[in-house]
Amino acid sequence: MGDGISMDKIKNLSVRKTILLYLAVGFICSFLLSAVIVKIATYTQEQIWWNYVDQDKYFEAVNGEKGGKPYYRTEIPRPASSDMSSTDRHISEFCDFLQTYIALILSATASCASVFLFYKHKLKQPIEELEQASRRIARNDLDFHITYENQDEMGRLCGEFERMREQLAQNNKELWRMVEEERTLRAAIAHDIRSPLSVLKGYQEMLMDYLPDGTVDIKTAMEMLSESWKQIERMDHFVETMRKMSSLEQRTLLSRPITAEEIKADIRAELIVLETDEKKKVVLKVQETTDRFQGDKEVILEVTENLLSNALRYAKKQITINVSVTQQELKICVEDDGSGFDSDMETVTQAFYQQNVKDSLNHAGMGMYISRLYCEKHGGRLVLENRTAGGAEVTAIFRRIV
Repeated sequence: MGDGISMDKIKNLSVRKTILLYLAVGFICSFLLSAVIVKIATYTQEQIWWNYVDQDKYFEAVNGEKGGKPYYRTEIPRPASSDMSSTDRHISEFCDFLQTYIALILSATASCASVFLFYKHKLKQPIEELEQASRRIARNDLDFHITYENQDEMGRLCGEFERMREQLAQNNKELWRMVEEERTLRAAIAHDIRSPLSVLKGYQEMLMDYLPDGTVDIKTAMEMLSESWKQIERMDHFVETMRKMSSLEQRTLLSRPITAEEIKADIRAELIVLETDEKKKVVLKVQETTDRFQGDKEVILEVTENLLSNALRYAKKQITINVSVTQQELKICVEDDGSGFDSDMETVTQAFYQQNVKDSLNHAGMGMYISRLYCEKHGGRLVLENRTAGGAEVTAIFRRIV
């Protein structure tokens, strides 16, 4: 257990401390090994020299005394090179070389070995993983993970690289989602604009064929022209909706303080314009508070108008609007007593969604789609639910912006 903890501590040492540790261990080992080699070389050299020493004089010198104590220190003298055999001379010279340079040689070797081991154990794996990750990212292959998890500089670098990979993968998914939405949008545009054009074409062909010979009377012709005008208005509304949608991403939010009383007055002004059916009652409930919300009022009112228009279209008798304002969040909940949603939220908030064929004659089906985008742009979200008592409930949530 203790060894495992110690190894983990060593593995998680910083790069600087690790290289110092490797070098320190290398130098200590080189110095100890140098001392052993020097000692062996000295002993070997003395054994060679012993063969060329007058041993009687040597022992006489060793045993000589003055006042009962040795009066000088004896050493085995180095014989002349000419007195030694060729083999002994070369061995003796090699021992001289070891005694002089072995410490330097082993120190250099230990330094190289320390750097090699440091690279192998500390740098090789993360560098290889980062190189492989870079190559896979260059190929747009983001389905992998970096496994190096040591708590050192390289581990932190690999962690940042892994976070970058995750962000790139997320961005790619978002990009593909946008591409798919754009593709769906183009298909929906082509489909939605084809209907009024077909109607206009049919009316024009009938008028060109039957009006000259009097087959169609003036009253019928005026009805055809009136219907054609409706289709032109529908296309005009469609083009205006597309213009708004194309500017969604480029629109910059303008932040300003908004109070509950202010948003209440603005919604009442919207109701005067939208509430044309006297049979449908609209109830507005605003929680009283002194908090000020920071956001783009024009965007909030545009979303509110879309939700109210949708509720007025499907409600039977009553619509309830609940508004709550805090410093961090503004919620506008619109409830109606209609039939509710027959599709999930993802489908309802798509571009050009229409609940029935009759809807396509009156609006382009972009209200919920634009509302969702505006809520998300404002840091919030759009929540669609069916009420237990019947009808739909749509809540637009806006988050505070600076």
